Amino acid sequence: MSRPVKHSLTLSGHRTSVSLEDEFWRAFRAIAARQGQTINALAARIDRDRGLEMGLASAIRLFVLKDYQQRLGED
Repeated sequence: MSRPVKHSLTLSGHRTSVSLEDEFWRAFRAIAARQGQTINALAARIDRDRGLEMGLASAIRLFVLKDYQQRLGED
């Protein structure tokens, strides 16, 4: 796995940076494309749903994992 790479996102009109490994960025972009959303829109949705106890990068990683698990038929 690669080292985390920082990318800028715009969430509800505000710029923020998120560091994820390339593998997670690729998977995140693929999920957004499959859902017909931009990565900014998908990240904003994840940001709204994550709560205060979790960082955005962790929330995105868990979102990607959950998506893959659901597609594989796992819970």
